[in-house]
Amino acid sequence: HVQLVESGGGSVQAGESLRLSCVASGYTDSASCGAWFRQTPGKAREGVAAITKATSLTFYADSVKGRYTISKDTAENTLHLQMNSLKPDDTAVYYCAAAFLLPNVVARLDAATFLYWGQGTQVTVS
Repeated sequence: HVQLVESGGGSVQAGESLRLSCVASGYTDSASCGAWFRQTPGKAREGVAAITKATSLTFYADSVKGRYTISKDTAENTLHLQMNSLKPDDTAVYYCAAAFLLPNVVARLDAATFLYWGQGTQVTVS
């Protein structure tokens, strides 16, 4: 099992930046990729960005391309999400996730394919 803990959320004004972090513990070898999802009340979780562990391939939702950057530090079992030029539509609870998936599946950013989840961190953009 993998445990994930997010941090770095907060309230910012439009145009500002935030950097989210996710620390993984437990049997991290059971995951081949990490990702970030977000969710607002009444809506399904939306895939934001993902990265493969071995090859560092990255995938982004169209809505965040050019503004968000996902990165990892494998040695420290940590994922990051740098969010720039934030918009009110970016307001959501952001979740870190991990899974054992092939890259073509990771690229789909489908929440149903991810097994391990953090508790979420709130991001509010005014």
